[in-house]
Amino acid sequence: MEEILINTPYVTLGQFLKLADIIQSGGEAKLYLANNKVLINDEEDNRRGRKLKDGDIIKIKEKTYRIINENI
Repeated sequence: MEEILINTPYVTLGQFLKLADIIQSGGEAKLYLANNKVLINDEEDNRRGRKLKDGDIIKIKEKTYRIINENI
């Protein structure tokens, strides 16, 4: 499991995709989410504005990520 460190209360799913080096720019998020299955805490979600916070688990293409807030 790869940990993605944030220093804000949350990041959006679109921002997460950039932080995890899955996409190169925010403009790619909508297209990527339309064509790939994303599980957040074992529930499918493709809203690029979905807020991800400390402890959330994201699964994309057999890779698993966890959001870690550095300020907690």
